[in-house]
Amino acid sequence: KMAGSSAPWIGSAYLFLQSTCKSIVLPSLYESSQKKPSVFKALKLALADSTGSVNGVDMLKVHCSHPHLIVQLKFCKQENCRRFLQSYREGALQESLQNHLQLFLAMTTVPLEMELKAGNEHLDNMLKDEDRCLECIYREKPDRLRDEEITELEECLKSLIVHQSINNNKAVKDCTSLNSPSLPYPSRGSSLSPQVTFIFQGQVFANRTLTPDDHQKFAKLVSKKWKQVGRSLQKNCRALRDPVIDNLALEYDREGLYEQAYQLLLRFIQSEGKKATIARLIAALEENGLISLAEELLGLHSNEDCS
Repeated sequence: KMAGSSAPWIGSAYLFLQSTCKSIVLPSLYESSQKKPSVFKALKLALADSTGSVNGVDMLKVHCSHPHLIVQLKFCKQENCRRFLQSYREGALQESLQNHLQLFLAMTTVPLEMELKAGNEHLDNMLKDEDRCLECIYREKPDRLRDEEITELEECLKSLIVHQSINNNKAVKDCTSLNSPSLPYPSRGSSLSPQVTFIFQGQVFANRTLTPDDHQKFAKLVSKKWKQVGRSLQKNCRALRDPVIDNLALEYDREGLYEQAYQLLLRFIQSEGKKATIARLIAALEENGLISLAEELLGLHSNEDCS
């Protein structure tokens, strides 16, 4: 009902964050020059997870108002805002942010309390009425442009990820020698050969065929979204065309999500052979908002010290 006009759908909300652990004070961590990039990175990735896109929601400013860390959010599409609200309501955003903070700050646990406001409205009291929440957010137009500090942190994050990966000698170890014979690509160049590199979050990675380790991690971490990933992969994989995915769900229903996801990727690998590459799987994960799983497969969680 709000999509009728030609003007873009834009709204704003404030996300209030507080740790329930007395020894973890989020505003203090964010005010620390050493910890700030880690907290920002966790916020950025958790928000990307919630909307299914790195650009699904924009952070305009992060306020430190002890004991709260307050993030001013800007939404540019109603569907992105709807996805965010669903993720927030179901606790997925909270879980994602807790996991990212735990990882990047090297802490055992970071318990969080969240609150969502738009203007004077406390959206937590009306989360079941999604349309009403959307209307409240839509009424609140952003009162500022993006803070310069946020822009600087975004740039820092991009260069940091590339720098870390090169230092780790991990995900981009072959980027400087792309003609290396050790790369697992078909030796004869043809239009069907997988691309040699691909870009994820502004960073270049060497492409490769999927490994047993990738297969297991995917099955373990993809959870309920395995069917959505399968539908993204089926666009250029005949072996996953309908009704294969639904049949897998029925056939392995008793074994659970791990086995269903495992069998899905097994079909993909068996049918595509050397063309079953990490680039294709990462693209499917990105399309479905599984940013942290994509990072896990690319080795970006192996060194999270942002200082």
